[in-house]
Amino acid sequence: MSSDKTPKKPAKTGKTREDRLKQALKANLARRKAQSRARGAAGGDSEQGKG
Repeated sequence: MSSDKTPKKPAKTGKTREDRLKQALKANLARRKAQSRARGAAGGDSEQGKG
């Protein structure tokens, strides 16, 4: 009894990967902005301005 109804994955792997990367990048950027704001609100000099 062989089954011909094997579940096949859609060929959208590239698109879903791009979506995941976009979401990860957006979350990372938001996190970094929040960290930057927190450092700025804490006062003092930031390391970005040094040099």
